[in-house]
Amino acid sequence: MPGRVRMLPLLVLLVVALSVPPAASAATLPGSLISVSPLPAQLWLPGTARAHHVHYWSTGLRDEPVPVTGAIFVPEGNPPPGGWPILSWAHGTVGLGDDCAPSTAGRSARDIEYLAHWLSQGYVIVASDYLGLGAPGLHPYLIGEPTAYSVIDMVRAAVAADPALSRKWAVIGQSQGGHATLFTTRLAPSYAPDLDFRGGVGTGVPSHLEYLISATGPWLPDIGQPGLTVFVSYIIASLRAAYPEAHIDSYLSPLGRSVIADAEHLCYWEQHARVRGIGIGSLFSRQLTDAPFFTAIRDAMEVPVSGYERPFFIAQGGVDVVVWAPLTELLAAQLRATGQPAAVRYYPNDNHDSTMAASLGDTTPFLARLMR
Repeated sequence: MPGRVRMLPLLVLLVVALSVPPAASAATLPGSLISVSPLPAQLWLPGTARAHHVHYWSTGLRDEPVPVTGAIFVPEGNPPPGGWPILSWAHGTVGLGDDCAPSTAGRSARDIEYLAHWLSQGYVIVASDYLGLGAPGLHPYLIGEPTAYSVIDMVRAAVAADPALSRKWAVIGQSQGGHATLFTTRLAPSYAPDLDFRGGVGTGVPSHLEYLISATGPWLPDIGQPGLTVFVSYIIASLRAAYPEAHIDSYLSPLGRSVIADAEHLCYWEQHARVRGIGIGSLFSRQLTDAPFFTAIRDAMEVPVSGYERPFFIAQGGVDVVVWAPLTELLAAQLRATGQPAAVRYYPNDNHDSTMAASLGDTTPFLARLMR
């Protein structure tokens, strides 16, 4: 009996040791490099002196280490004292499949023109593909926190990859990337205190999606906007993968299940062609207003309206039919009510795409002041 008593503490320690998950190793710490290679010249931005393709570690949906890919674009000329300041670019919707990753698939003419402007201003552009694009797992589309971690850790990886870079940085993003920009702005000071984060600029920033999507159901007619059907299909595919407890398939029609399955691998324009003539309502067999669905989508996408420590700028097009100005004004009112350091500007004659260039007259000096 005494021998058994002495053995008991050892058995307890063994059980506890086996039940504690191993800590992330130094090799998988957020922002740690996995590999660096030259980016093919056909993928360079105008005004690039050198460019790298990187694999790095970031933080996933459940705080696990995840590999992410991205690109670094260094401008021509000599770096200023202290190194090149960095803008971390958060891209808009490209799709959910690995073939959609911008660092290998390329970028739109709109994005190339916009990023070339910032490169010409003397910033290094670092551009995450986001977790799940070009790396294992399904990309958690419009799920704010893990996407923001990809954007932040891209900066850490870039600083490790190129000695000419400063730790001083800001975030810029469009559409899906505008959503990521707000999450990045809120999380960066606490998530990456080793970096010198200054603030952010978001254009076409979606908000209150949790209310719009959860109000959808089979009653909704086809409004002739296949782009909106694409966005909804990506949101539903992302939620289905990230929140199995919400039982997303139970809300889908047979057509909806087929469309969502295709959304997991088709890039934006392929999915756009896939859903032409398919209204959002036809994807669903019942309303999305019950608690499990709303809990999942709010947890994933709700834009925080407090807790920002750094200034940020939101640019909204007056004729944007993708991100509606009244919802941005509601967000702006909430940010004002909680005293957040936000500037919101409207561009009455601009749409979802053109607001990016139209806002440069305001956003260029805004970032220049932040990055002094």
